[in-house]
Amino acid sequence: MYTRVRDLLALGKKNNACILAFDCADVNMIRSVCYGAQKARKPVIMMLHPTATLKNVLPFSVFAHTAKYFANQVDVPVGLHLDHCSDFDEICRAIHDGFDSVMADGSILPFEENVAFTSKVVEVAKNFDVDVEGELGHVGTAAESDEYSKKEMFTKPSEVTEFTARTGVTSLAVSFGSAHGLYKYPPKLDIDHLKELQAATDTPLVLHGGTGIDDDQLKAAFANGINKINIGTEFYMLNTRLNKEFYAQEDFVPYTYPDYIVPVLTDYIARRLELCTVTL
Repeated sequence: MYTRVRDLLALGKKNNACILAFDCADVNMIRSVCYGAQKARKPVIMMLHPTATLKNVLPFSVFAHTAKYFANQVDVPVGLHLDHCSDFDEICRAIHDGFDSVMADGSILPFEENVAFTSKVVEVAKNFDVDVEGELGHVGTAAESDEYSKKEMFTKPSEVTEFTARTGVTSLAVSFGSAHGLYKYPPKLDIDHLKELQAATDTPLVLHGGTGIDDDQLKAAFANGINKINIGTEFYMLNTRLNKEFYAQEDFVPYTYPDYIVPVLTDYIARRLELCTVTL
């Protein structure tokens, strides 16, 4: 059943737990997130990265309507969210086209500019009753450097308090040792630093870069203030592999590829959702 992200975050916070969120790139991935959540009896969030729209893969309106349609085919809570977006106009288009939760990513900006950009998005979003996730402290790309592991790159607790108060974000992505993509070296989350971030605000915190972090570290993060985690790379990679396998068959029948792909993706989602300790 389609559910607002704010309600899912509240559910996670109430249970001292984390809601898993998966980036989706096609209808099979959308369906699988919903079916996997149903199978696991866990809440979940579907996300779209704006690159998919900019590259003419999935327009905002198509993704939003498709996600809501499949969410309402199951009886567990399923949310919808626009992932990393740093373009004000694109965020407004997503809101217009049906997204009721968006990310205003101003993390590469200086603090005051980030506050200004995020506040501007929040101001507009409130008029449409839309939730906004901000980011403070940059969660970079794992393949490009090891900056994500350097404490000087982490989110500053003192800035968290000021940022959340001044912007009014619904949730906040923070940096404490994770990065996007595939890690060159095993990541090590700084849970002590996360505890400081948690103490600095009542706003739900978000962990980006969930691919490649071992479950024990994730469980520790979820127990210390992380109420949402984004997972994209490993889900994309699995979907890509399954598509390649299907079309490599000599006797494949067109239009039957969902029968080949969706069950495997569904099982993957259900397994990952075992990390969620929310009981429905």
